Amino acid sequence: MTIDSSTERAQGNHSDRPDPVLIPLTQVQAARLVRLGLTAAARLGLNVTYAGGSTLVPADPTADGPVLGLSNLARAVSKFEEDRWPAVVEEHFIQLLHRLAQGPPQPPTDPEQELIQRLVPRKALPPEWSADRVDFVPGLLSIPATAKDRVVTMYLDPSDFGVTWSDAERFGLANLRRIPDHVKYVDHDDISIALVTGTIFAASRALVLDTVLRESLHTEIPPYGVLAAVPARDLLLIHVIRDLSVIPALGLMLNLASRSHTRDPGPLSPDVHLVTPTLTWHPATTPSPDSTPLRLSSHLDALAKTLALTEPPPREG
Repeated sequence: MTIDSSTERAQGNHSDRPDPVLIPLTQVQAARLVRLGLTAAARLGLNVTYAGGSTLVPADPTADGPVLGLSNLARAVSKFEEDRWPAVVEEHFIQLLHRLAQGPPQPPTDPEQELIQRLVPRKALPPEWSADRVDFVPGLLSIPATAKDRVVTMYLDPSDFGVTWSDAERFGLANLRRIPDHVKYVDHDDISIALVTGTIFAASRALVLDTVLRESLHTEIPPYGVLAAVPARDLLLIHVIRDLSVIPALGLMLNLASRSHTRDPGPLSPDVHLVTPTLTWHPATTPSPDSTPLRLSSHLDALAKTLALTEPPPREG
């Protein structure tokens, strides 16, 4: 087990400021996570070091691996009291090493039944792998994948196993529609936000939003559309638009999405989108030039003006 000087400095830093890399931990907590990770790795027979960033790497630069990521682990341990961190870290590494020992997953033998479409951040993929792919929403790509024991494998070139991209996408979307959701609601001042969870493909169910609305929320696509957000892989947020309560609903969704994107494993996007009845996705907000954080996008602003015309006039006192 090796700790370089940058880690030692981090461990001696008693600041409660947020760590810039291992979000959402403080700098003190991040230093403790690194120390626990190095200790657990040593017990498992690994000689790794931490040189900054978000990974433990082989102490021998010529070694092939393993490289142990800490980003999602930081998000996972943040949900526990710190006295449970050692057990959580060690269990995480045991599972990771078990997966590595099994070797790389085999390509699907039955792509029509095995492929599932998945949302992935563009920045998480090598640029040359995704340059010709179109974003589903800004910064997120829709990629064919398989899942086994919560291990997801993505395929950016389905021709490797004899399937065209369009067929792989068609198979992936068809199988994504079959995944069941768990739905609960956050209700606040007559505003209702649906939280779609239950699987590691919950956020990706945004790709088949019509199915989610019909089968999980028990509603057809509403005439004014919905607000939707995919902050992290295990969460899809939906607000069905009925009236001008869409504006406070937007504020609540921005808060929920930001919190999930910051704290939950598999972050995707903190943005909230307006989805039209034709299932076209538009940003719900846009940066403001006057230094305020956000303002309504042109699409949502136009919808709000339409909804204002349908509001009954106020009663006279």
